[in-house]
Amino acid sequence: MSAIKKLLGHVQADIEKIDEIMRADIDRLAANMDKRLLDVLHYGLFGGGKRFRPLLAVISGRLCGGPDESAYRLAVAFEYLHMATLLHDDVIDQAETRRGRPSVVSAYGVTAAILGGDFLHALSMELIGRYGGTAALSIFCEATRAMVDGEFIQLRNSSRYNQSEDDYFKAIEGKTAVLISAATEIGALCGGADPRQQLALKEYGRNLGFGFQIIDDLLDYQGDAKLTGKAVGNDLAEGKMTLPLILAMDQADDRQRQHIHALLADTDRRRSSFETVYAFIEENDGFARAHRRASQCILRAREHLTLFSAGEKKDVEILAGLAEYALYRQK
Repeated sequence: MSAIKKLLGHVQADIEKIDEIMRADIDRLAANMDKRLLDVLHYGLFGGGKRFRPLLAVISGRLCGGPDESAYRLAVAFEYLHMATLLHDDVIDQAETRRGRPSVVSAYGVTAAILGGDFLHALSMELIGRYGGTAALSIFCEATRAMVDGEFIQLRNSSRYNQSEDDYFKAIEGKTAVLISAATEIGALCGGADPRQQLALKEYGRNLGFGFQIIDDLLDYQGDAKLTGKAVGNDLAEGKMTLPLILAMDQADDRQRQHIHALLADTDRRRSSFETVYAFIEENDGFARAHRRASQCILRAREHLTLFSAGEKKDVEILAGLAEYALYRQK
């Protein structure tokens, strides 16, 4: 982890630049914005967050020959869209907290969260179109469509307790992987990538997204609430079949599966059965197997970086380091 922290130290200036541009963006719009909307945006955007997606866009662009000032302005669109989805997710999930404090829904209400998300979605598309052009906007819009479709897949799966790994990966491709993949692909495109480089960074981002989401799902069971900023067990309480549970069900015998199916189908029981389900997953190797799947995804992501030459060694190492961070992060 110390090596990863050292690599991430190299991009601290990029993170600060991303924050600087976001603040300037919101300040620029403030004169024509309702004060409550302005408060919602400041609360949501500057209350934490790793800037993971815009950072990936900037570094991917730099790896392929960029960036200039416009690359950072384009990159913040990914943070805006990501925050838009979080605001809407918190409405859907009725989430009380986000990043260790009251969610926008709790602090400002459902209507404000929905409208704030809509505003950020519109702003993100404007920036991609302005600084990336029609090719980048097409990729961005396709990713947005896939994200919505992924949420519908997850909604359909929510009452199915016999899901396969394929079902899970189809859902998380839309939920997480496509936006990370769009960040790396659009960053590459706007940095001057050739078609092979653009595809390599697209696939790097896609596999990174898979690994990132699996770790998210592991943290929902095994994370430290003080670090993650949210209580463990949210996915179980909502009846979501994430990979650790899917893999454990695959290993369990019929009696165990029937018991867990009955528990999941009963809203009150599953909300009070975290320890039972945790023990079931651990007994059936669900946590360890899920982490191995995440490791495989991260390995595939890193393999796509071998296309790039030694001349771009620093940025390749940073992307590889970000992949390792995604695998071993604790929040």
